[in-house]
Amino acid sequence: MLRAFSLTAASLVAVACAPSTSNAEVSTGPKPFEVTAVATFNEPWAMAFVPGTPYALITEKSGKLKLWQSDGPVRDVAGVPTVDYGGQGGFGDVIVAPDFSKSGLVYLSWAEAGANDTRGAVVGRAKLEYQGSQPKLVGLQKIWEQNPKVTGRGHYGHRLAFSPDGKYLFIASGERQKFDPAQDMSANLGKVLRLFPDGSVPKDNPFYDAANPVKSQIWSLGHRNPLGLTFDDKGQLWNQEMGPRHGDELNLVKSGANYGYPKVSNGDHYDGRDIPDHKPDDGFEAPKAYWVPAISPGGLMFYNGELFPTWKGSLFIGGLGGEALVRVKVNGENVEKADHWPMDARIREVEQGPDGAVWLLEDGSEGRLLKLTPPKP
Repeated sequence: MLRAFSLTAASLVAVACAPSTSNAEVSTGPKPFEVTAVATFNEPWAMAFVPGTPYALITEKSGKLKLWQSDGPVRDVAGVPTVDYGGQGGFGDVIVAPDFSKSGLVYLSWAEAGANDTRGAVVGRAKLEYQGSQPKLVGLQKIWEQNPKVTGRGHYGHRLAFSPDGKYLFIASGERQKFDPAQDMSANLGKVLRLFPDGSVPKDNPFYDAANPVKSQIWSLGHRNPLGLTFDDKGQLWNQEMGPRHGDELNLVKSGANYGYPKVSNGDHYDGRDIPDHKPDDGFEAPKAYWVPAISPGGLMFYNGELFPTWKGSLFIGGLGGEALVRVKVNGENVEKADHWPMDARIREVEQGPDGAVWLLEDGSEGRLLKLTPPKP
């Protein structure tokens, strides 16, 4: 369940896990950017700029894929899959293939219904045809699914990222509010998965087992509800995920590592039951930063643009319950909390535009697409 906390500047002291992470309060004073609202969408979830074009793709959770352009109409994309809409489920992520200029492929995630009132996230790919009056997906092919499908409509995760060399597709899979599957090696729930772009499994994955195709997909385990996944300029993979009651995490995702959920967490169960905190030498990989109180993190983006030079080398996190934009500086394998700007709206997605501007999607039925640019002199 998504959380909505009333957070004040005094209460938003960020508690750091790693020694190199400093505490940081809500940033005060004028924001170092101007905000321009450019469009409105119905429950927007994810955004991807289409290279070499004036377009961006935006998913709406209820099942629509939109093709947006700054100087033209927003158009529906035909050929989209049927999604299981409800709770946290529906249309999810969208990213473009690294070889889009040649293949025209885009990758999508969504919630799919199964038998006996079950459902799970799936990932598919299709060719995007955007010329003419009716943009469409052609040849949609499902290449991955959560296994097993379970009851409920929460914690799908289903964020996507390509490795910088374009060879591998990484998928963040939530534990579907079932707790134990995050530690179950026969399930791909509560895991980060590593696949080839066609959905096949690399044999050098850390748990590869020819007799167990689900286990073979696993890159890391012990995740809860990962809603952000991105690489930095050093090729390191980062994810952020919602903790249970507080304890939201930013993790450096390593091959074969176990991030501990539900055995350890810096938050607790919603019913008040304690979960042991991360401790040194407990056998689990601790987050590089965590938040108590929670910020309910949404999208995750690594910034390497020129428009905001002082932000280069930073991760940006959208705050849902926290209604904020959070900047975290990356220093090797460690991070430092840098800025926490109140945005007065739930921030679902964060993306870098082709010109280095920062783009945000607000959550909700009238979620705005916002463009952040340096303030005019």
